[in-house]
Amino acid sequence: MKIGIISDSHTKVKKAKRAVKMLLKKGADFFIHAGDIVNPETLDILENSGKKYIAVYGNNDAHLAEYHNRYHLVQEPYYFKLANTKFKLMHLPFYMSSDAEVIIFGHTHKFEVKFIEGTLFLNPGEVCARNKPTSECVMLEVLDDEFIVKYYTQNKGEDEYTLHESFSFQRQKS
Repeated sequence: MKIGIISDSHTKVKKAKRAVKMLLKKGADFFIHAGDIVNPETLDILENSGKKYIAVYGNNDAHLAEYHNRYHLVQEPYYFKLANTKFKLMHLPFYMSSDAEVIIFGHTHKFEVKFIEGTLFLNPGEVCARNKPTSECVMLEVLDDEFIVKYYTQNKGEDEYTLHESFSFQRQKS
C-alpha cells in the first residue's frame, strides 16, 4: 500500500493541492495529513482526492473543530491499523514512544526519518514552504517485509516535485 503524507500546509492550499496531485500520480492509495491544516480547503482537497484519508489536528487547527464530523479529523495521538500495520498519528512530537510500527508526526517543519528498534518515525516536513524555499511531502510504501520512504521536494520556481531521497527499512514482524 502506498500512503501519501503531508504536514504543515498552513494557508498554502495550492501547495497542498500540488503535493496531493503528485502523490496521486505516483499511486497513493491513502492520504495522511499530520496537522497544521489551517485552511479547510485543504481538507476539501483530501476529500475530493477519491482516496481515503485521515488528518490530525495541529496546534493551529482549533478552529477546524466545526468541521470535525464533515472530514476525517482526529485528535492526537491517534492509533489506527492500515495495511496490517499499527500506526500512531500526531502533530506534536510529544508521544514518541515505540508503541506502533509507524509513528507519523509534523510540527517541526523538518523532514525526518528514523528506524529505531522496529519502529519507523516519520515527519514529512512542511508542504507550505514557510521555513525554507522548498515544499516537501512523502510517499510511504508499506510492504509485508519492508517500509519504503520516498521524500519528494519542490523548490520555489520549479513546476514539478522531484524525488530527493529514498529509504528502505526491513520490517521486524513478530
